[in-house]
Amino acid sequence: MRLGATIPDFSADSTHGPIQFYDWQGDSWVVLFSHPADFTPVCTTELGRIAVHHPHFVKRNTKLLALSCDKLQDHKDWVNDIKSYCLDIPGEFPYAIVSDEKRELAVQLDMLDEEDKDNPDTAMTVRALYIISPDHKLRLAMTYPTSTGRNVDEILRVIDSLQLCDKLKVIATPANWTPGEKVMILPDVKDEDIPKLFPKGVDRVNMPSGKVYVRTTTNY
Repeated sequence: MRLGATIPDFSADSTHGPIQFYDWQGDSWVVLFSHPADFTPVCTTELGRIAVHHPHFVKRNTKLLALSCDKLQDHKDWVNDIKSYCLDIPGEFPYAIVSDEKRELAVQLDMLDEEDKDNPDTAMTVRALYIISPDHKLRLAMTYPTSTGRNVDEILRVIDSLQLCDKLKVIATPANWTPGEKVMILPDVKDEDIPKLFPKGVDRVNMPSGKVYVRTTTNY
C-alpha cells in the first residue's frame, strides 16, 4: 500500500458486528491495524494499550479497527483476556476486531510478509498500521515485525501532525515534534507571504551554505 492510495471499501465480520468500511468510517479518520494472532503476548499488550488510549483517539475524530486472520469467536474470547490483563481499560472493549479467516483482506491491504505471503497455511498478518483520512486515503503506514510491539504515543503524535498540516497547509513538523512545539515553514512559501500567514513572525536559521530554508514558528 503506497501513501496516497485509496483504501478500498470492504465488508467484514467483526466483534462489533458486520462492517461496511466506508459507511462505518463516515467523516472520521481511521487507524486500521493488523496483529499476527490472537492469544499471543505482544499482541495482547498492543491491543490493550490502544484500548486504554481510546479516549485520546476519540478527541482526534479517529476510529480504531483491528484485524487478524483469526476466527471471530477467538477474537471475542481473547478480548476477555485483554481486559483481564489491562485492568485500566474503562468499560466495554472500545473498538472492533475484524475476522479475516480467508486472508482476503490481509492480501488486499498488503498486510503479509514477503516470506509467507503466498502460503495460506502459514501466513499471518504482520504488525501493519494504516492511518486513513476521511477521504479514504492512506496517509501514513507503519509496518513492524512480529517481534516488536508498537508505540501508542507515536501513533497519536503522527495523527496530530497529519491533522495540523492538513489544517495549515504551509507547514511540516520536524523530528520528534509534539503539539505546541515549533513547526517548519514549507520551502515553497515565499518570504513576502509569511507576514500574512504568520503575523507574529517566524525564526530563520542561517546555514553555512548561505541558503535560508529552515524557518520555524510556534505561532500556529
